[in-house]
Amino acid sequence: MGSSDRFDDLLAPLRADPDATGIFSDFDGTLAAIVDDPATARALDGAADVLADLAHRYRRVGVISGRPGAFLAEHLGGRGLLLSGLYGLETADDDGVHATEEAEGWRDAIEEVVARAEAELGSGAGVERKGLAITVHYRNDPSLQADVEAWTEEAAEASGLVVHAARMSVELRPPLESDKGLVLAEAAGGLGAACFLGDDRGDLTAFDALDRLAAGGASVVRVGVTSAEAPPELLERADIVVEGPEGALEVLRAL
Repeated sequence: MGSSDRFDDLLAPLRADPDATGIFSDFDGTLAAIVDDPATARALDGAADVLADLAHRYRRVGVISGRPGAFLAEHLGGRGLLLSGLYGLETADDDGVHATEEAEGWRDAIEEVVARAEAELGSGAGVERKGLAITVHYRNDPSLQADVEAWTEEAAEASGLVVHAARMSVELRPPLESDKGLVLAEAAGGLGAACFLGDDRGDLTAFDALDRLAAGGASVVRVGVTSAEAPPELLERADIVVEGPEGALEVLRAL
């Protein structure tokens, strides 16, 4: 059975009217395999080309990610995609990376927290600079989880940033209303159909946005991408469940 046959019934409403349909995806764990060093993550071979093909066919195609806009632009730019980074705090297009005005005002505070993290946390914890956010990873040493969580809670209280639990990591972001669901709701506004592919807890808000679109009469498809760390609630809510980024790419090719 080919990929088109496998998903035919669920994807049919999306294919039926491409000019009124939006296709949206997460990056890490969905388009790219999870790796120990976030800087080395890359979309699967062929994924960027498939997204570019979809952008020529469908009304709106985008990647909505916790990655900085500059990272998305470097690896996926120039293909006609909506690129939303840092959960909506940044967008990237042919003119560069643009942060929201509210988020930009927090850049100095985040730099101070990054400097503290690099000075105070041990070598086992990975400090990822994101410009307008900081992620502290304990993937390479899970025994550090409690220490990382305690440190980020204290740093948040001192700086005014907000803690967000992530996959084998903790992120600190400005205290602003921004998430993947808000980005998706805006990007898919006025469309008759939309889908989102995701694999992590942060993607649940995108599923929430699809629920609201469906309540308004739109056709929606929620695609859950499995991994050892995928939250059960995301997979339970998915209309289609696929295995890893390879499965996500199969869905995109089927579209």
